[in-house]
Amino acid sequence: MSGTLFAHGSPTTVISDAELKRIVHDTLAGLGEKRRVLAVPPDFTRFNSRAGIATQAVAELYGQALTDVLPALGTHVPMPEWQIRKMYAGVPVERFRVHDWRNDVVTVGELPADFVRIASDGVYDKPWPAQLNKLVWNGGHDLILSIGQVVPHEVTGMANHTKNLFVGTGGAAGINESHFIGACYGMERMMGRADTPVRRLLNEALVRFCAHLPIVFILTVVGRPTAGETPGPDGLVTRGLYIGSGTECFELACRLSVAVNFVHLDEEPKKVVVWLDPEEFHTTWLGNKSIYRTRMAIATGGELIVLAPGLKGFGEDPGIDALIRKYGYRTTPEIMSFVAGNADLRANLSAAAHLIHGSSEGRFTVRYCPGVLSRAEVESVGYQWGDLAEQRQRYNPEVLTDGWNTMADGERLYFIRNPALGLWAWKGRLG
Repeated sequence: MSGTLFAHGSPTTVISDAELKRIVHDTLAGLGEKRRVLAVPPDFTRFNSRAGIATQAVAELYGQALTDVLPALGTHVPMPEWQIRKMYAGVPVERFRVHDWRNDVVTVGELPADFVRIASDGVYDKPWPAQLNKLVWNGGHDLILSIGQVVPHEVTGMANHTKNLFVGTGGAAGINESHFIGACYGMERMMGRADTPVRRLLNEALVRFCAHLPIVFILTVVGRPTAGETPGPDGLVTRGLYIGSGTECFELACRLSVAVNFVHLDEEPKKVVVWLDPEEFHTTWLGNKSIYRTRMAIATGGELIVLAPGLKGFGEDPGIDALIRKYGYRTTPEIMSFVAGNADLRANLSAAAHLIHGSSEGRFTVRYCPGVLSRAEVESVGYQWGDLAEQRQRYNPEVLTDGWNTMADGERLYFIRNPALGLWAWKGRLG
């Protein structure tokens, strides 16, 4: 079992859900009989990833041999049963396990400081611990399936593959330091790129420490349909599917994702409006995709309006939530100063990285319009507040179309229905 087992996709490819299931089923069947299989798909924050369809195919193929399904929560909250049933319909609920990023992990190896320094272009010079959930490391499985969507990402440049394992099922130390390395290096230098400092660490950890594990990656690329194409129930289409045990399948998926999910704008919008689905986005930890996926697009002095009817907190983890409330989304120099002077933030570097990710660096205004959080709470962390009913009436997500819109009074804005699906940048800001 080695290399790429299946690879197909292009910006015009449309893979139906039925076809995706058939490909996953047939490709894995070629690996022979398995006695104990672990699936590691994403959580509900990647509902549109097609991971649910792929995991259904896995369950149908292996039956009782699919002994464990471990959603790659990272620092996110566990999936409630209704999310499991909606995203993974037909997969037995009793097979699902919960990843505890603070306690349920093992350090499988440590990358030396010299390697980290070179990989990070000098921004970090300490050893990096590679950590995995105990079930991944020593669960006794003869097949481990890491399943998910490749899309531009703020920490690793592109999501999934080794990130799904070392971050999605990783521990506090590994997650904290990897996120902080990415923040120090700079999101704009990484997003939309397959080769980044954090990715180098994750890939090296796979090679050095996990060569004996029977890991196979199932990677999708998902985009919006064009005229004449038939989308899935969520209004999206699967553009690519890549299955394999090495890095080639990831690199192929990255190339396609950049073509499909990275939107280059000829004009920098002065106003961007983002809708956050209330079923998916409950915290700014997740909802700030609206900021870091658009900040390379928004004009200096512009405004980002975030319509967030489900927003009821800041961090997914209570401890992280408290740190966000304490320090707020400030500029990078301010956050770095807080890290230097405060032990609680130094002990939670992923929180520090998140505060940087969620900052406009003072270049444009972020106006959050929450369904639950109060005005005082929103303004206390450094954002502007907006009345959800008022803003939703003017910028009705049921009426606006993805991309450029011109209002009745002539106001021109750019609307994004789901910031998790891509990355947006003004061409003039890309150099």
